[in-house]
Amino acid sequence: MSVADIRKNAEQKMHKSIEALKADFSKIRTGRAHTGILDHVMVDYYGSPTPIPQVANVTLLDARTIGVTPWDKKMAGAVEKAIREANLGLNPASQGELVRVPMPPLTEERRRELIKVVKHEGENAKVAIRNLRRDAIHALKELLKEKEVSEDEERRAQDDIQKLTDKHIAEVDKAVAAKEADVMVV
Repeated sequence: MSVADIRKNAEQKMHKSIEALKADFSKIRTGRAHTGILDHVMVDYYGSPTPIPQVANVTLLDARTIGVTPWDKKMAGAVEKAIREANLGLNPASQGELVRVPMPPLTEERRRELIKVVKHEGENAKVAIRNLRRDAIHALKELLKEKEVSEDEERRAQDDIQKLTDKHIAEVDKAVAAKEADVMVV
């Protein structure tokens, strides 16, 4: 493994950490409706748990209402039950074959709780990025110990890894700030 491989590997994993953070953020609901909140809700589809987007068309009816239209008309009741039991604080209502999911307004207290969750997720992402930095620096020290790189090369590579880490942590901070602002919008 070369210095370039270590750097590239660390950068890819740090980028994946940020993507995972953004995916986690999409699960945290804001005052507005968005279809991503139902991506991880499982519905019993003929005996096997299946994500709602794979059994229904999920659309926004307006800023505060999600519409779920199951492709199999008999699934409307199961979809409604799955959303109700998903612990998202949502109360769906069937209207024929359409399941309407109104988003209740967030209270100030709930918004504060959500911000704590956002900050916690952001901190977890930073810890993951720092762990990747530690692993990359350890790999560089192994290369130095095996005399595959000079001390100067190893030092430059460590500085490069630190710059990568700083860049990705700044990106996490930016994502956390954006999500906080999104949660606080009334």
